[in-house]
Amino acid sequence: MTESAEAEFDKFAEDYNSATWASVAGGTKEYFAQARICWLANRLRERRFAVSRVMDFGCGTGTATPYLLGDLGAESVLGVDPSARSLEVARRDFGGRHATFASPADYHPDQSLDLVYSNGVFHHIPIADRAASVRYVYRSLRPGGIFALWENNTWNPMMWVAMKFGTIDRNAIPITPPNAKRLLLDGGFQVIQADFLFVLPGFLGPLCRLDERMTRWPVGAQYQILSIREP
Repeated sequence: MTESAEAEFDKFAEDYNSATWASVAGGTKEYFAQARICWLANRLRERRFAVSRVMDFGCGTGTATPYLLGDLGAESVLGVDPSARSLEVARRDFGGRHATFASPADYHPDQSLDLVYSNGVFHHIPIADRAASVRYVYRSLRPGGIFALWENNTWNPMMWVAMKFGTIDRNAIPITPPNAKRLLLDGGFQVIQADFLFVLPGFLGPLCRLDERMTRWPVGAQYQILSIREP
């Protein structure tokens, strides 16, 4: 995450939802934030992986915070983002004893976190800086900690249109699932699982449960790659 991202995202801090692909996909940012974290929580339970301390890398205005604390069951959440204005909004709306927010420069990785969660961040990071961001995440995690990387899947036509014409993604450079996996492997992580979600738009409600049967197909609007920092 860079200074250019700080300037770019400061202007979206108060109206983030209207600038994202969420409305195009038939839902709100809250709907998709909770769905992502519920999916992640189920995958971690399958692995009997206990979560206490979590970082939201590229937290923006902190939308994911209540779901990381509630649905995921984290005891504490640290949101990290380069946008000072977004951090102000996050502190105002979600800050408290269990949720704190800081810029990347103000948080110094100490290999103490159980999980780093990141959604839709790496396509905003210049390609030349992505490896450094992965190293930052790696240094933040304890040995055996997990990195849950969510990204937009432009193999999905709806997402391709949303990113091409969305104001918030005007300067974005998409990262494909194979490139994301390679980035993680080169950064020292072991990739343990990849899933594709949000094949169907959110307004279809219960029908969206069909997504669970199609997570191996690379057609969902977003994908999650779970990787582990080996002990």
